[in-house]
Order: sequence, then C-alpha cells, then structure tokens
Amino acid sequence: MSEEKKILSDTPRPERLSYNTKATLFLTSVGGAAALAAFGATLMSVRREDAAAFDKGMVSTREVPESGVQLATRALKWGSLYAVCGVAAISAGIWFLSGASNMAEFKEKMGSILPRIPRNNPPQSRTEFEGLTDLLNYLANDFSKKKTQDKSDS
Repeated sequence: MSEEKKILSDTPRPERLSYNTKATLFLTSVGGAAALAAFGATLMSVRREDAAAFDKGMVSTREVPESGVQLATRALKWGSLYAVCGVAAISAGIWFLSGASNMAEFKEKMGSILPRIPRNNPPQSRTEFEGLTDLLNYLANDFSKKKTQDKSDS
C-alpha cells in the first residue's frame, strides 16, 4: 500500500472529507482557469488576425441585431449546458442500468463487467528519462526496435 493511501485510510472521516473537498476545489479551479485562458487566447488570436472585423462584431447594427460577442457568449453558455447535462445523463444512465445502490456496489459491478487492466510490474520497458529528448529518442529508435523483435520472436 502506498504511503499516501495509508495516510488517507488512517485519517478520520471528517478530515478525509476536508481533503477531498480541497482536492475537488483545486482541480475545478485549475480546470476553470485553463478554460478561461484557452477562451481568452482564442479571442486574442481572432482579434489579431482581423481587428476590423472583430471590432465590427463587438457592436450590434441594424443589419445584424446581435453582436458577435453576444452570439459567442450565448453559444458558450448553451454548449457548456449541453456538455454538463450530457455527461450527467450518461453517468446517471449507467448508474441506473447497473442497479447499484451505493458507490461500493457500483465499483464492484463495474469491476466485474469491464476487462481487467494487466499490471506492468516489473515494467517491461524504460520508465525513467533524463528529458524530453531522451524520451523522444527512445520512442523513435529503441521502442520500435523492441516491438519488431517481439513480433519476430513470436
């Protein structure tokens, strides 16, 4: 058992809930910040590409009663709503089809239905690399050689 799992299993339930809440908030904030950064970067690249058209889309006109910003904001809201509702519906559907009444029962049922992932212990290939260049060289040269040798051996 890893040290982190051992620490979490030994801690009282309220402290574990506090840890889980903090972890959830952290991951949610990181995801939200990444989404905002990506959206902002996209807007800035569009503005740099054609500033006149971008500025024209900021203000609604008689020909176009809705500005581009309003249209994009509305599309983002509906897209987010559809994504969240879709994932929730799929998750709830799988939960109800499994017939589970709690999370432990759901985990057990899914474990019996889904295929097992084989353990890679000890690892069959390299797991430590000095840097990105070392990893890319390994993938381009050594790893492909090993795969062809394994196929010729079988």
